[in-house]
Amino acid sequence: MNSTSDVVVIGGGIVGLCAAYYLSAEGVSVTVVERAEIGRACSDRNAGLVVPSHVIPLAAPGMVAKGLKWMFDPESPFHIKPRFSADLMTWLFHFWRSGNAGYMKYSSSVLHQLFQESYLLFGDLSKNIGDFGYSHKGLLMLCSTQRGLDTEIEDAVIARELGMKVSVMNNHDIHQLEPRIRTSAVGGVYYHQDAHLDPTVLVENLRTALRRRSVTLLTGAEVSSFQTVDKRIKSVMTSKGNLKADEFVLASGSWSSVIARRLSLRLPLQPGKGYSVTFTPHVPFPEVPLILSEAKVAVTPLGPRLRFAGTMELAGLDSNINQRRVNAILKAVPKYLSNFQENEIEATQLWSGLRPCTPDGLPYIGRFRKVKNFIAATGHAMLGVTLAPITGKLVADLLTAGKTSLDLSRLRPDRFN
Repeated sequence: MNSTSDVVVIGGGIVGLCAAYYLSAEGVSVTVVERAEIGRACSDRNAGLVVPSHVIPLAAPGMVAKGLKWMFDPESPFHIKPRFSADLMTWLFHFWRSGNAGYMKYSSSVLHQLFQESYLLFGDLSKNIGDFGYSHKGLLMLCSTQRGLDTEIEDAVIARELGMKVSVMNNHDIHQLEPRIRTSAVGGVYYHQDAHLDPTVLVENLRTALRRRSVTLLTGAEVSSFQTVDKRIKSVMTSKGNLKADEFVLASGSWSSVIARRLSLRLPLQPGKGYSVTFTPHVPFPEVPLILSEAKVAVTPLGPRLRFAGTMELAGLDSNINQRRVNAILKAVPKYLSNFQENEIEATQLWSGLRPCTPDGLPYIGRFRKVKNFIAATGHAMLGVTLAPITGKLVADLLTAGKTSLDLSRLRPDRFN
């Protein structure tokens, strides 16, 4: 297949689909290229949380020390698989440099702006592409230790300063909010404005909407190389033919740095593998989404089903399921929710996905300096669902109007070069 369109979006995950959605709304002809199938990317079965509360970036103070401490524990919430990799060493160096209080405050303000814009766009999406289980029930950070609660309260102070509604809760307050669960938690922090959705349905609804707009969805197409002239891409060569366009968008998640390298571009990015377990419980389960704070496990109600999701494993482009990592999630749940026992959880869906992590916790959005018609829309880590609408809108505005509502200089893809 050889074709020509206004824009080629490389990557058919939630971010790439949102970029195509907002571009097509402006009358732009779009081709989406996906190496696998639409709906098989990182967002397909993740926690499905829309979290404007998560203003603290991954590269927060103390995370380097925690990463080193947990490196040799395969069941830890944040695990770095020991291996020699020049890319990993470079990423860890930038991660270390970003892990200070000053940069955290800077990054938090940037994320907050993105979150607020994306939050508004979700309301429009839910009206325009069909129901995807979008529900505003907030998010409860559940803490099993006083130390964990103290840490969450520190984060809540930052969220409050940014204007978010936050409540610190004791065990009694938690029972009032969520009477369906039994917990021995010492307390928690409740973020009123957070929401959740079914990411599988969201992706499917976006795909249907794009087909109605005659967007070309080219699946099973691996990008092999680019043809460039005068620092501009003329076409991209794929396993299913050559695609010409005026502009190209890189939205390939954890594979983005591999594709960028084919244009001699460096994009520090590490795949952070996460897991989810989805099942239909036989006991009462929460209606309010939870994060089991110390264990870093999300608990998301999806109609009659429940999803446990968590862990961050830097192990390269390896999507294989490590059962020990899954067991770590299942072992953590009964420590917070006595309704559930590990041997009673019968997973109907077991999934792993690779989340594209930047060293500073901010996504890459904007043009590359060395390739004039190449735009990055990647590096969202655990925030891909939350930030997909605003990322797609920013890409569309940049390509159609030449300017955006937010300053993208802090998100430029070559900021580490």
